[in-house]
Order: sequence, then C-alpha cells, then structure tokens
Amino acid sequence: MRLTAIALALALTVATATAQDPAPPVVDPIHQAFDEILDIYVRDGLVYYHALKVERAKFDRYLAAVSAVTAAEINGWSPQRQLAYWINAYNAFVLRTVIDHYPIRGRAADYPASSIRQVPGAFERQTFRAGGRALTLDGLERDVIGGFGDARALLALSRGAQGGPRLKSEAYTSQRLDAQLTTMAGELVNHRQLVRVDQATNTLSVSPIFSWREAIFVRSSAGRGQSLFGSRSPLERAVLALIEPLVVPNEADFLKKNEFRMVFHDFDWRLNDLTGR
Repeated sequence: MRLTAIALALALTVATATAQDPAPPVVDPIHQAFDEILDIYVRDGLVYYHALKVERAKFDRYLAAVSAVTAAEINGWSPQRQLAYWINAYNAFVLRTVIDHYPIRGRAADYPASSIRQVPGAFERQTFRAGGRALTLDGLERDVIGGFGDARALLALSRGAQGGPRLKSEAYTSQRLDAQLTTMAGELVNHRQLVRVDQATNTLSVSPIFSWREAIFVRSSAGRGQSLFGSRSPLERAVLALIEPLVVPNEADFLKKNEFRMVFHDFDWRLNDLTGR
C-alpha cells in the first residue's frame, strides 16, 4: 500500500510538471542551428555583430545547409515550411552581408558610415544560393517571399537597419509561422520606426517599406480594411487594414474620423548593431 501511494504521488508530480512545462517549440532541423545563433547573438532586434563574426563557424555551416536545399526539395514542402525557409534565409543572408564587411566604414553621404547600405550592391546585386536559385536580397523579398501573398512576411524581414522590423531572437518555423507573423504585424504600432500616429499634426506617418513593396501590401491587405476608408488609395487601405485593429482606443477614434494625412517618413539605415553599447 505504501509503495503504491508513493508511485501514485510520483506519477502525479510528473504529470503536473509536464502540464506546467510545455514542450519547447519544434524547429525544422535545418534551422535549428540558426535558432540557437539568434538566441545567442540577438537582443531586442539588435545584433552582436562583432561576436558573430569572430565565432562564425556554426553560422557558416548553417548558410551552407540553406544553400544546399534544392528546388525539388523545397517544392515538396508545405507552404508554411517553404515560407519559413525563405524568411530565415533572407535574415541569414543579411547577417552574412554585414559580418562579411564588419566593421563597415563607408563614405557614401546618403547613408550612415556603418550602414549595410555602404556595402556596394548589398540588396540589388550581391547574390546568394537558396532553393536551387541564385537570388539577390531584393529579388528574394519581392519575387519569392512576396509571392506567398502574405504581407506580414515582409514585416519579418530584418534589413540590418534600425528602421526595419525587429529581428527576432528565434528562427521562423512552419508549426508556429502564423503566430510568429501575427506577432510581427502586432509590433507595427509599438515601433515608431514603422508607424507613428500623430494626432497633433493630424498625420499617420508610416515606414517607406510600405511604398517600396506597395504591390504586395495592396494585394494582401487592401481588401480587408473598413469600408469607411474606401475613398483612400489602395496602399492606404492596405496599411490601415494592418494597423487599425492594433492601435489604442483614442488612436482608433482618431483614425476613424478619416481626416488624417498618411505620409512616409525617412528610413533609418543605421546598423542594428549591439556591439559596444
């Protein structure tokens, strides 16, 4: 009887612990190393670039694994797994672009000295191998990721800049992709580099990312906005469809008056570097 009682107590303890400690999220094996790298080197969207460059062997192996995925392989995956792969690949290629040239010391007057934009052709000319193709960062974002028709995915792409969406400290994974993208869309109204509701000037100021990828945002979101914004441009309706459900009540009331101007503010191309802070 006493042994039975002890066994029952142990079983109950294990069951309780299991219920309280859910299993960690499953990450696609190909992205497990990237998940660990992001957890170590990324904090609140900023990156320890110096440390990542010094200790880049694991990162280089991950990049090699991403590059080794063939078109035939990726075509056999679910859409969620494909999109998670492409988002992770984009973010990894941005990190590689930075650490390959780190510390960046450019002279182009249009950008900060340490900006990724000081790397010639970083987005438009430099190519990376993924999914059986050679792609630029712009091509990967516009033609591949944009082709999935989910504008939230564009908000998951770190551009190596403080003005862009926050780089997460975890890899994207097919099993949690919808929740992860919802989180990134939800950060729009909490990140002044992306969206600013300025009632004093009667202005909704948004990131130029929306105008850079206007066709994708319009195709994904313009039809989901409230009818009261029907007189606005397709891009404005797309932006409002994303942010209006997220703002605080007084900002929602301001937007519903539909008397504001929507403008695009300058993009902050300062490197999202945590080294030395």
